[in-house]
Amino acid sequence: MTTFSQLNLHPQLVQAVEALGFTEPTPIQSAMIPVMLAGQDVIGQAQTGTGKTAAFALPILQRLQPDVNYIQCLVLTPTRELAVQVAKAMHDFGRPLGTRVLPVYGGEPYGRQISRLQKGVDIVVGTPGRLLDLIERGVLDLSHVQSVVLDEADEMLSMGFIEDIEAILTATPGERQTALFSATVSPEIRRLAARYLRNPESISIQREQVTVAAIEQRHYIVYEAEKLAALTRLFEVEPITSALIFVRTRAGAGELAAELSTRGFPAEALSGELEQEERERVMNRFRRNLIKVLVATDVAARGLDIDHISHVFNFDLPEDPEIYVHRIGRTGRAGKSGIALSLVTPNERWRMGRIEGFIKTSIVRASIPTVEAIEARRETELIERVSAGLTRGRLGQERALVNTLLEAGHDPIEIAAAALRLVRGDEAQRPILPVTEVQERRPQRDRRATPRYERQSFERQSYERQPRQRRARGTTEAGMVSLTLSKGKVHGVRPADVVSTIAYHANVPGGEIGRIHIEDQHTLVDVPERFVAQVLARASAFRIRRQAFDVALA
Repeated sequence: MTTFSQLNLHPQLVQAVEALGFTEPTPIQSAMIPVMLAGQDVIGQAQTGTGKTAAFALPILQRLQPDVNYIQCLVLTPTRELAVQVAKAMHDFGRPLGTRVLPVYGGEPYGRQISRLQKGVDIVVGTPGRLLDLIERGVLDLSHVQSVVLDEADEMLSMGFIEDIEAILTATPGERQTALFSATVSPEIRRLAARYLRNPESISIQREQVTVAAIEQRHYIVYEAEKLAALTRLFEVEPITSALIFVRTRAGAGELAAELSTRGFPAEALSGELEQEERERVMNRFRRNLIKVLVATDVAARGLDIDHISHVFNFDLPEDPEIYVHRIGRTGRAGKSGIALSLVTPNERWRMGRIEGFIKTSIVRASIPTVEAIEARRETELIERVSAGLTRGRLGQERALVNTLLEAGHDPIEIAAAALRLVRGDEAQRPILPVTEVQERRPQRDRRATPRYERQSFERQSYERQPRQRRARGTTEAGMVSLTLSKGKVHGVRPADVVSTIAYHANVPGGEIGRIHIEDQHTLVDVPERFVAQVLARASAFRIRRQAFDVALA
């Protein structure tokens, strides 16, 4: 068995890794760490969950120069969430060395990031758009960078960041070490590598497939805004003894735990930011069934070892099929049965298809419980509770109270009904929230149309190809509102540019964006009425190829 100490890593780094619970290197770590320690450029073909962050972080940390006041390493990621995740990992690994790591991404004030840069950092991890903004402002100096990492390069290219990436790489020294990671090595990735990497060594790691046959799996198609409503309905009817809910972000974990608790389903968030002592307190409460629901990110759930989880919920679907397998594998342990339920937005159907292909199993699509089903379940449970109380007996005190009410002239049926209403009082804390039935997409006529791109909510956004048709002048679909953009054909605008920038800056699912008509000087685009306000509110942030443009009602 290979150990981290056998990879010629500094003892402090080995101790830091082992303190974080990693006992032996993964295949990509064993293959890549020696190559990067030697200063060679590399192309790593590996998916999320294979340990690729440590594979590049540890050798980079070892090669950092102490006591210098310039940026030595730059990591580019496609999304805010990944930037935060990678920055935290590099900070944790480099803590014994005093390494200064700064994540930079859009949606956050410039002032704090600029202040940190001025104080000096060793490693910057960021998204292409914000990195380029900081370079253009003259506050991000990459002239001394020794190592550059392009993480999930295929995602960055599919999101249209190629020009930004090239501009950023141009700002770094030509003799830098470059590591490129991609789940797939497409012709576009090969062209990028050929242009910016020097004699790279290619390392490809195949994923291990884990069996999930013992776990009952179902998925539900719901709109993003109605996930909480769907989840609480499932909580009403599922035989949950303990549940682990996976979400995409740390902030999302805290918000969801709070929302569930206020709706009568006590839950706690397991955050990667918790001190070890507090984390252990939360885990002990969960193990002792003092709390039945944990909400966590993949990072925060790392290292969990609990055998009694009855349900795993994918509140946010993972981006990689292997992560899905790791998640649901936390139920159905120790010979027990387990249930894994996933909430899937209409634009994530393709992602569920990838998961099914990976596990070679069809995952049943089920229907969200109806109001009638939930009310019937509540009544059944109430009758069972009352029947159990009648069977046990020992109702002397309660019988005396009933006699007092009878002597006061109350009808016995009315007394029983009033008592049942009081018992059901907690149901008021659990309102049955509305859930809209998802309509199937109408078939597209022209399958040769330009690919469209769907961007997921909040930090983690990725695009889905699908046909898109041009609008007929002067027509707008029901429920859609026409907006006009102040750039057009003469500015090089393409449909994918329009979708990606609106999806990214306004947090609108790309699949919801309607027909696009590009004219010489401006562009018309249909947006669902419910998203118009947030698109207009973010109008000042929109850019296409670093060109700002205005957005207004058409």
